[in-house]
Amino acid sequence: MRIALFASWLFLKDDILHISQVKGEMRHLSRGLKPMRDILDLDRFPLDQRGSDAYNALVASCQQEMAAEGMFSLHGFMHPEVAQNVADEVADDMASLAFHHARTHNVYFKKEIPGLDPAHPALTLFETSNYTLTGDQVLKTAVTQVYEYAPVRTFLADVMHKPELFIMDDPLARLNVMSYGQKDALNWHFDRSEFTVTLLLQKPDQGGEFEYRTGLRTADDPNYDGVERLLTGQDPDVKLMSLDPGTLNVFKGVNTPHRVVPVQGDRRRVIAVLSYYERAGMKFTEEERIGFFGRAS
Repeated sequence: MRIALFASWLFLKDDILHISQVKGEMRHLSRGLKPMRDILDLDRFPLDQRGSDAYNALVASCQQEMAAEGMFSLHGFMHPEVAQNVADEVADDMASLAFHHARTHNVYFKKEIPGLDPAHPALTLFETSNYTLTGDQVLKTAVTQVYEYAPVRTFLADVMHKPELFIMDDPLARLNVMSYGQKDALNWHFDRSEFTVTLLLQKPDQGGEFEYRTGLRTADDPNYDGVERLLTGQDPDVKLMSLDPGTLNVFKGVNTPHRVVPVQGDRRRVIAVLSYYERAGMKFTEEERIGFFGRAS
């Protein structure tokens, strides 16, 4: 009897989730926004069909790729023409309103590492620069619809075995669109957050590839000598990946160092970064907002 009641609850829970998703889609339409099928390829990636065989197969495939590579990519997740439209829509604001974020850093984003000689090659300094639009500057774009679309974060939570993920309660940090021009780059680093979610909007003519080295360190072994080999170009296990517009990439970069190769040519690399957390109500501090976006509000 208890098993039957539990099974009935599971079916009811899925029905409630489906109804919630339909209501969410109707709210989008009432705000004059596009139907999600016009933005995402929900035929190939059925995020709106949680519990179906196709959905479960997609989750399992992404989990396998994540376990092997520390990341997974869904090529064509956003329709490529929609991705390009977003890049075109934000181009003027990117040129006039974006914050130019430039900094000198090592792979750890720390001035020093206890017990590590300051002259150790693992602490080599690099330059990173890009232009950033904040969440409140891209509100009317399709990428904001994707960020707020509940099945996206439900899917990500399922892939990463998390009970739930939440959008940020921070109008600036929740969603950023970043642009890399001639000689701009995101240089070698380890991430401080557990995972990063990106959506490529525009690919440059040359450069801009994603370069990474899976599992270079662990929680128990910082592998400083391995970091030295990476930074001096002596690591044979470094991989280079070229993404196409519309690709969703989910990456666990805490132990996997990575960078974006410097862009060459006039066409910019434009990418959206979607920030989700396991706790509701997450915000940057005022100091963090000023550091990353040049303003507190």
